[in-house]
Amino acid sequence: MRAELDGPLQGNRPPNVLYTLERASGGMPLANLPGRPFTLRFTGVRSCVCCGRQVKKFYGQGMCWPCFQNAPEASPCIIRPELCEAHLGKGRDVQWEQDHHNQEHVVYLAFTGGVKVGVTRGTQIPVRWIDQGATLAVPIARVPYRQLAGAIEVDLKQHFADRTDWRRMLLLSDPAPGEVALSEARQKVAEVLDPALRLYFLPAEAVVQLAYPLHNPPPKLVSVLLDKLPEISGKLLGIKGQYLVWADGRVLNVRNHIGYHVSVV
Repeated sequence: MRAELDGPLQGNRPPNVLYTLERASGGMPLANLPGRPFTLRFTGVRSCVCCGRQVKKFYGQGMCWPCFQNAPEASPCIIRPELCEAHLGKGRDVQWEQDHHNQEHVVYLAFTGGVKVGVTRGTQIPVRWIDQGATLAVPIARVPYRQLAGAIEVDLKQHFADRTDWRRMLLLSDPAPGEVALSEARQKVAEVLDPALRLYFLPAEAVVQLAYPLHNPPPKLVSVLLDKLPEISGKLLGIKGQYLVWADGRVLNVRNHIGYHVSVV
């Protein structure tokens, strides 16, 4: 899903996240779908997101085995940025690494039901925060390349989570506790960050708040996979992060189904 905002990050109100479902025939805006019947049907076809060939099984997110082994999009430093060697002129595809990883990166704190630390390319703000369903987020460091952002993240993972609990994230409705939690977390960063990395610390960046088209989700949420349930039908309750939420509590992570061919009713 592609996401955009209906207003500036720093405005008089939190901007609303507007989603568009990417399809081969073009984008499908989802703004008017919450509260209406919505059916997603898996055709049984999977195409590698890197090379495009049809496969029976994916490795990683939407990749065939050769691309998973060789494509820069599947490099170990995607998951572990501290391993990145783009700044040294190395990588599976040196030019790709220069274009994507030897660039400004941001280390941030986000509130997704709890405070987490994360890393993203500077140009991916606020996309990365939206993908994770963050209701609040704030940059805490800007660095010139990915490996350095990873070093800061590793240092801070001793004190903060680096993963999102998707159930807590989807059930979160009130951002107020996050404001206090992020303020306290940023102060803690100032106290615990390795002195060698404090040069990059941002002590006063503005906190960003985001609003999603998901309200009053049911307390019991069940994750579903198109491999096991090829058709999901019912009233679409809303969307948050990369998750479609139906009124009966079924939840589909769209990002985990990248490369799947589906029809929409």
